[in-house]
Amino acid sequence: MKHNAGSTLLTTNKLGDITETDQHYLEAVKAFARLSYESIYVIDYKDMSFEYVSENPLFLCGYSAAEVLQLGYEFYFRQVPPQDMELLSELNEAGFDFYAQLPVEERILYSITYDFHLRHKNGKQILINHKLTPLFLTPEGKMWKSMCLVSLSRQQAAGNVRIYRQGSNEMWELSIGKKSWQKLVKPSLTERELDVLRLHAQGFSIDQIAEKLFVAPDTVKYYRRKIFERLEVGNVMDALSFAVASKLI
Repeated sequence: MKHNAGSTLLTTNKLGDITETDQHYLEAVKAFARLSYESIYVIDYKDMSFEYVSENPLFLCGYSAAEVLQLGYEFYFRQVPPQDMELLSELNEAGFDFYAQLPVEERILYSITYDFHLRHKNGKQILINHKLTPLFLTPEGKMWKSMCLVSLSRQQAAGNVRIYRQGSNEMWELSIGKKSWQKLVKPSLTERELDVLRLHAQGFSIDQIAEKLFVAPDTVKYYRRKIFERLEVGNVMDALSFAVASKLI
């Protein structure tokens, strides 16, 4: 099962002969990794390898960064459960199909985010959120290199595949199984709702937020309910997760 899924991962975005880039850009990636709590790595689709893997242990599954770098795509086959490999295969195919329909000059602006499980060498599984954005395209506009950010997922199941366009309120959600994309409009929040959400992100309680905004606690609760309705979530943590992923705050 893994190798069937893997074959799709390995053939969807075939590249011809391309000229190598100046490797100095990796210094910027490494500097970003030093500032971020997220795991960061760079995929080279020319030879299906990892060009860089950060030392953050979340993505490593008990390996060293050097070992994961050496494994390349084999790391997925080893550490991703079979059912999630099928998911990765489907979203990979659907994602590149979506990408191929975009104007070449706009493709660099699009990013994809989704959740899947990683299995540690000790057998334990964690659900991660994976964000991927292009670094370099070929002259024909195909994905050549991409940067990936890995963090703990705040969802309860794998999937949740969405594509975002930089500088736009539009986003697209993948219907798993149908391989079709549904266009959505990113929800918006009022300025006061954003204030409430930002203060929650800082760890303030309802009473403390009420004091800072010079309103009653019940008013803060009202704003929270409106936030949950607009973002279609059930709690503050999910609201914050959605807002960060969607760049609302």
